[in-house]
Amino acid sequence: MANRTKNMTQGKPGSLILTFALPLMAGNVFQQLYTVVDTMVVGKYLGVSALAALGAADWLNWMMLGIIQGFAQGFGILMAQEFGAEKYDRLRKVVGIAGILSVFFSLVLAAGGQLAIRPVLALLQTPEDILGDTQLYLRIMFMGLPVVMAYNLFACILRSLGDGKTPLQAMIVASVTNIVLDLLFVMVFHWGIAGAAVATLIAQLISGLYCLHYIRRIELLKLSSQDFRLESRLCGKLLWLGFPMAFQNCIIAVGGMIIQSVVNGFGVVFIAGYTATNKLYGILEIAATSYGYAMITYVGQNLGAGKSRRIRQGMRAAVRIALVTSVVIAAFTLSFGKVILGGFISGTPQEAEAAMAVAYRYLAIMSVCLPILYILHVTRSAIQGMGNTVLPMVSGIAEFVMRTTTALILPLMIGETGIYLAEIAAWAGADVVLVSSYLVMAGRLPKEDSAESLQAG
Repeated sequence: MANRTKNMTQGKPGSLILTFALPLMAGNVFQQLYTVVDTMVVGKYLGVSALAALGAADWLNWMMLGIIQGFAQGFGILMAQEFGAEKYDRLRKVVGIAGILSVFFSLVLAAGGQLAIRPVLALLQTPEDILGDTQLYLRIMFMGLPVVMAYNLFACILRSLGDGKTPLQAMIVASVTNIVLDLLFVMVFHWGIAGAAVATLIAQLISGLYCLHYIRRIELLKLSSQDFRLESRLCGKLLWLGFPMAFQNCIIAVGGMIIQSVVNGFGVVFIAGYTATNKLYGILEIAATSYGYAMITYVGQNLGAGKSRRIRQGMRAAVRIALVTSVVIAAFTLSFGKVILGGFISGTPQEAEAAMAVAYRYLAIMSVCLPILYILHVTRSAIQGMGNTVLPMVSGIAEFVMRTTTALILPLMIGETGIYLAEIAAWAGADVVLVSSYLVMAGRLPKEDSAESLQAG
């Protein structure tokens, strides 16, 4: 199993970041594939109203997922630093305590989510004709939050040790499972939107078990009962890293829900078109999130090893790679966007045409501005890898302010285009905070590597 881990403190930074990100990218493709298939099956087989119901659930569902991912990624930062420093006893202790905290938070979120569904949907002014399906979908998804937490924690453990291949394989297996179960539950068993939710959770369970199987084979992660004993200092450090990232995602999601309330006022057809493009949003940022995961691991390991020069070198390489990637993806989506969106939209010719107009215009605006998003992911992840999750949280607040202000004001002045621009304004607001923060933090790093790292090299 040793060959699945990767030491990112040696070798060319650009090559390391790219080769680490590629399996994650492929894994994200498969993860997005089953999200897209969910949407296609619902949109094509169950119709525009069911697609709108799925869209109305998006931000509340994403908020719970974002909180889970935030905690898991925060815990992974400390794991990467301990692995880079070759402090394997502390690494095992971090993994054990992170597991206990993950169980606690997932159960709290599952219970709290069930209580929040109806009042939040009412607050968002969810149309009555899609309220029942939206509520049903969320209730099933929230019951499965402990499963989602388990997968995210296991995947972050593997990535912190430089293993991007196992999460990729887990996602491939999960994607195939989800697609088969989607078709079975929705089109054969006629379970409706509930079938799509159940299929997703079963796929997440399989991917989590797959990752756990490989974690148990890593010798340096052979945990003992001592590793699960809570220590206040380590708990505090993990929460210090995880809580700001979870809060950051929560704030972003609240901003998204405010936008959803504005979107809901434009009617079911607009919601369906908006939802179709939002489901492609994940595909647009697949490479960005993959570079982000790579940077958290790369920066965390090199910080633990005391190699500050490599952090700056890696950042420059990552920015170049990210910008080139964003331009390529933008060109592809502008060229083939309508063809892809056509797979999500059904209904009467008038409904389909109106929904397509909404979807493609939103997609075109996001595609042109994609470099802004890619800079955001790389910079935020580099800062997180340095062990600072507070500044990225501040960037999440900036996203919230820009997104909600734009969504509430611009539509009054320029109509629906104001909603499309809200996402771009959020990216730009976060970039202002993140880029300036990174430049300050990078300037404070030692100009030369530590003596220990030079001796090790």
